[in-house]
Amino acid sequence: MFILRFLGRVLLVIFALGMFLWGAFALWYQLPLGFFPRFLCLIVWMAAGFAVLWLAAHRRSGRALTVLVPLMAGLLVWWATITPSLNRIWADDVAQTVTGTLSGQEVTLLNVRDFEWRSRDDFTPRWESRSYDLGELASVDLFLSYWSNPAIAHTLVSFGFRNGEFIVFSAEIRKERGEEFSEIGGFFKQFELAMIAADERDIIRLRTNIRGEDVYRYRIEMKPEMRQALFLSYVDKANHLAREASFYNTVTANCTTVIFDMMRAITPDLPLDYRVVLSGYLPGYLHDLGAIDRQKPLEEIEAAALVNRKAIAADTDPAFSARIRED
Repeated sequence: MFILRFLGRVLLVIFALGMFLWGAFALWYQLPLGFFPRFLCLIVWMAAGFAVLWLAAHRRSGRALTVLVPLMAGLLVWWATITPSLNRIWADDVAQTVTGTLSGQEVTLLNVRDFEWRSRDDFTPRWESRSYDLGELASVDLFLSYWSNPAIAHTLVSFGFRNGEFIVFSAEIRKERGEEFSEIGGFFKQFELAMIAADERDIIRLRTNIRGEDVYRYRIEMKPEMRQALFLSYVDKANHLAREASFYNTVTANCTTVIFDMMRAITPDLPLDYRVVLSGYLPGYLHDLGAIDRQKPLEEIEAAALVNRKAIAADTDPAFSARIRED
């Protein structure tokens, strides 16, 4: 009996600690207050947490639960009221999101981004309407962009057509104006999820030439019907996100998991793998599946995939897409 009571107290302490830590992050990232009011609320919250832990550790589990249960119930009710929105003051580069319509084999995309970037903060915005013939869809490339951690990369998918045109789809956080990306904030409803379609000279050059990120390109081996199905999946997902707001999540709803979910709808037996979450290691996953060239070692393929040198040399050249694919 003593052992059961002891284990019960241990479980209560672990549960309370986890919930109060989660609640602290939730309050910090979601309370609509300034820095100091949020800090004061956090102090009060943590004081309540320490009180619960002290009661639980001193064999007063009943009193600990009396404090813990209503606090957590209130927190979860408040958390449920935080819903995503389509109407905020968005940052300029995500002010619009792509939508598409299908007529026969022709897909028309609205709000295709084609910005002229001179620096992170100096750019000429352009949003265009473009049409594509699915019958002319010839290639699919996966771009991975690394900015700090080798385990984490932003994934972008580029569709190429026989006339030399390319269009990139990218599931991104929809930042508000003046807001900065936070991986931790991505767990706590800080950002909405948006689908952006853009010209490669915009969205790839932004990462290589302006932000200085390391960008790699991998040609994906896909049958023509699968290429078309993936393209239409992107259009469907973009239309859905334009109608119904959804939160970004650092692990469960990000740039890579969106692609994985669409691919699994096309190929149900696609295996789940830790490299889907740790997207920086995605080339190894694709190599194992045979989705990228398996005639060479993975290390050699990765070394050849880096496009930065070519992108910097091409810069604003209208033939940017062709030049980053040379050799």
